[in-house]
Amino acid sequence: MTKEQARSQFAELVSRDETTLELDRAALLIAAGEYPRLDVEEYLAELDAFADMARARDDAFADPLVRIRRLSNLLFDELQFRGNAEKYYDARNSFLNDVIDRRLGLPITLSVVMIEIGRRIGLKLFGVGMPGHFMAKYADDEQEIFVDPFHGGRIVNEERCQDMVSEMYKGQMKFHPSFLYAVGKKQILARMLQNLKGIYSRAKNYHQTLAMIELALLVNPEALAEIRDRGMVCFALGKYGQARMDFEEYLRRSPQADDASEIKKRLIQLRQKQAQLN
Repeated sequence: MTKEQARSQFAELVSRDETTLELDRAALLIAAGEYPRLDVEEYLAELDAFADMARARDDAFADPLVRIRRLSNLLFDELQFRGNAEKYYDARNSFLNDVIDRRLGLPITLSVVMIEIGRRIGLKLFGVGMPGHFMAKYADDEQEIFVDPFHGGRIVNEERCQDMVSEMYKGQMKFHPSFLYAVGKKQILARMLQNLKGIYSRAKNYHQTLAMIELALLVNPEALAEIRDRGMVCFALGKYGQARMDFEEYLRRSPQADDASEIKKRLIQLRQKQAQLN
């Protein structure tokens, strides 16, 4: 599969509504941009095989907490999936094929594995996009059960979630109940792309940073921050025409942005560079 084919298929998937968007396939198509020979169907079949193992241990009529613990035991004890705390910013932690192969991942990719296997066995789990840490949860009319795949699938309550936010942000961020709301599939994909964008940006790999931004804009074409950041990356790559269009679009749609003055300075620099090239 070429990068262009992966991008085209990803664009088609994320154009769907949440009910028909295939999260596992979309996540694998993100990875296909990095691994042109990646066989998406092969990895989907591997998730199917994990689900068969989970199904053999499951009881669809059991209490949800019992079902979640059985699934966690399979994933994190038997199959030995775990959070890669030692090399957290390794890009492979963000690619679903690598997570499946290496049994190592970030909170969000491990959550995707758990959510997608749960879906296959009829255990509906959702993503929880807490600041700084992603988890999964089960929710029905009677209860919410929070699961932390990065830490071995441990069950955590709301109080522990509050403590985690306080610890991560050293008490500088006030906890809000919305931190524990379920997030949609497109939000999950956008956050995965944000992680990869950050990894590539820190490494000054501008071509890959741009690729992640382009995918993020397929997920949400209205994301102004991505339009601005595309301008920044294009500026660094010498793609001055695109950078100028992005900066102008950003200022047109967000004239009172906190960084508007900085972007205006960038625009002046761009016009000077374009004038020199003419």
